[in-house]
Amino acid sequence: MDVKDFDFYLPEELIAQHPLEKRDTSRLMVLDKESGEITHRTFHDIIEYLNKGDTLVLNNTRVMPARLIGEKEKTGGKIEFLLLKRIKGDKWECLAKPGKSAREGRRFSFGEGKLKAEVVEVLENGNRIVEFYYKGIFEEVLDSLGEMPLPPYIHEKLEDKERYQTVYSKENGSAAAPTAGLHFTKELLEQIKEKGVNIVYLTLHVGLGTFRPVKVEKIEEHEMHSEFYILSKESADIINETKKRGNKIISVGTTSTRTLETIGDENGFVKEQSGWTNIFIYPGYKFKVVDILITNFHLPESTLIMLVSTLAGKEHTMKAYEEAVKERYRFFSFGDAMFIK
Repeated sequence: MDVKDFDFYLPEELIAQHPLEKRDTSRLMVLDKESGEITHRTFHDIIEYLNKGDTLVLNNTRVMPARLIGEKEKTGGKIEFLLLKRIKGDKWECLAKPGKSAREGRRFSFGEGKLKAEVVEVLENGNRIVEFYYKGIFEEVLDSLGEMPLPPYIHEKLEDKERYQTVYSKENGSAAAPTAGLHFTKELLEQIKEKGVNIVYLTLHVGLGTFRPVKVEKIEEHEMHSEFYILSKESADIINETKKRGNKIISVGTTSTRTLETIGDENGFVKEQSGWTNIFIYPGYKFKVVDILITNFHLPESTLIMLVSTLAGKEHTMKAYEEAVKERYRFFSFGDAMFIK
């Protein structure tokens, strides 16, 4: 299957540069995956599509302020590190810009010496292993000095860091937000609970690979990035009970979906588990666990639009995206949402 099959025309002005003032006032496109029928709603109307006994699955990962801007010791040359994942202790795998400045043995300073770093290894893929030195608790130092690693298509500065976090974010470790969850407010989640819908959490730490373009012509040749996930026994039990009753599993975001489909067995049941997933879901894949998907509008030719096309059908998906452009929906991380039922 060709990557070009998932291309579509997107005017640049439809790429949302900032979040709306109120999270749940974003627009919601409801897509029926069987008929292809499209309905236009507002996100807080989503409660009308959730039924008592269904289970909503949310990814409670929290984005680290992982972008550090500092200077090279002695020369003062500017450096930018983007923390990708902790290797061990205070050693992290990072992206470095400019790369030529971040050679092995080079030392850097951030926040007038509040945080210091040394490049201990240059990896084959160009990433760096960096060891950090500081006083106190690393997360607190990072929180005071780091910036949110916003996606490359967002050019405006984010005034409130919490707007790139879900209201239920808890587990630090992501380099990008699970953006489908950004539309939920605490009040809306409470209303959903009151309706008798179960709410469960899993964790998948989103990596920057989520923005990596598919560079091969045939999608089957694309090599997916790996991300770490955790599903608790409590969440697994509720999901399995829901399946047994014949109720629906509603996955919030492609990250929750990839986790559930990684863990699920052939009958759609899951178990307590943690590990790394590089699952790539594209047309031809049969969903085992997820029945309904809540998601944002994604990049042309991305692995995410391929996942959506797998659940909703490629023809229905591409028509829905054409409709979204025509109706001036807001796209990508701070954009509007889809409910694929």
